[in-house]
Amino acid sequence: MEKFIPVVVIKELGETDKILTALKNNNINCAEITFRTACAAEAIAYASKNYPEMEIGAGTVINAEQCEAALNAGATFIVSPGLSPAVAKICNEKGIPYYPGCVTPTEIMAALELGITTVKFFPANVYGGLKALKALSAPFPQVKFIPTGGVDRSNIDEFLAFDKIAAIGGSFFVKESLDKMEAEK
Repeated sequence: MEKFIPVVVIKELGETDKILTALKNNNINCAEITFRTACAAEAIAYASKNYPEMEIGAGTVINAEQCEAALNAGATFIVSPGLSPAVAKICNEKGIPYYPGCVTPTEIMAALELGITTVKFFPANVYGGLKALKALSAPFPQVKFIPTGGVDRSNIDEFLAFDKIAAIGGSFFVKESLDKMEAEK
């Protein structure tokens, strides 16, 4: 798993090349393309075909139908804002990593019962940030977290220093990469 998971919202398929090229130029070889737009599955298929060196996943997957569409498009991992047992079942059957959003002990226990040991912690800033992750790690030492939402350059190093962080998710990676690419023109 990459240490940085950019949350990518593609509104038009034509944006895919620019965004993924910017990420690659910034040494980020991963993209979580969200299912927030009508062209999400098409963008995942395009990215999977044209950027085989990148890990292309699907984000904001909230049901089995979206999960199937994402996997059929070539997604290599699935991320959800919450925990969906139906999505977990599909991913488990197909051997695809699934990172559900879990912020409470009950949600983490539900994920563990489904065999999931790495969860998205979203929105991290609203649910207590690093302090909450450290508290949750005590009763769940086997769990790794992907904090997303409220993680940025001002606090990323603190998160990365904690050994229970599997990766950092965020849209700020996309903005930084695009800004850097523009500045280099």
